[in-house]
Amino acid sequence: MVDPLKIPQHIAIIMDGNGRWAKQRGLPRIAGHREGAESLRAVLRACIELGVKYLTVYAFSTENWRRPKAEVDFLLDLFALTIDRETDELIDNQIKVNYLGDLSKFPKELQAKMAGAMERTKKGTRITFNIMVNYGGRAELVESVNQIIGARDKGQGAKVTEEEIQEHLYTRGMPDPDLLIRTASELRVSNFLLWQIAYSEIYVTDLCWPDFRKEALCEAVAAYQRRLRKFGQTEEQVSAA
Repeated sequence: MVDPLKIPQHIAIIMDGNGRWAKQRGLPRIAGHREGAESLRAVLRACIELGVKYLTVYAFSTENWRRPKAEVDFLLDLFALTIDRETDELIDNQIKVNYLGDLSKFPKELQAKMAGAMERTKKGTRITFNIMVNYGGRAELVESVNQIIGARDKGQGAKVTEEEIQEHLYTRGMPDPDLLIRTASELRVSNFLLWQIAYSEIYVTDLCWPDFRKEALCEAVAAYQRRLRKFGQTEEQVSAA
C-alpha cells in the first residue's frame, strides 16, 4: 500500500521490453511500441494522481539509431503523432513536457513539433514530464563539461566542479530521481542519467513495459517507501536525523 506522505518527488523509468512483449504474442515489434505508448499514458496519469512532481522516461537512446530502419522510422512517426494528438490534453492537465537530448539529429519537422510542444506546455505546474530522446548519459556529461570549458575565460581555473556539471545537465534545475524503475527484468542502467541516479533507489520488475500500468507503478512506489535512504550515512545517522 502506498503512503501518500512518502511519495517520491522524481521517478525515472527505463521502459524496456516492447519488442519482447510483441515477440511473445507473435506480433511485429512496432506493436510493442504502440502498446508501450499506452502504458506511458497510464503511468503519467498515475504519477499525477500520486503527486509525483517529475517523471523522466528513456524513450530513444543514442544507440537506438542502430535498430532496423523501419523500426526507427516508426518510432519517429510515433513521436510526431503523439505530439499532434496529445499536446492539447497535456496543456489542459497542466503537464509541462520536455524533450531532452541531442534533438539536432531528428528531422527538422520533428524538431519543430518537439519545440512547439515544449513552448505550449511550459506553464504546466502539476508535473514535469521529461522525455529523453537521442539521449546518452556519457554524451550528456561530455557536453556538460565542454559547455563549461567553452564559457570560461582564458586563465580561469582548470578544475571543473560538481556544481558546474549539475548546472549544465539537461535536467538542470530539477531534483535528481528518487526512484529508478526498469522493466523487463534487465539489471543494468544502459547509459541513462549516469550522473543523476547516483543515489536513486533502483526497482526492477519482470513485467515488460507494455504490461506496466498504474498497479505496477504503485507496487514500485510501495517498495521504494520500504527502503531506508542513507546517502552514504549509517542507519543510525539516518535514524537520528
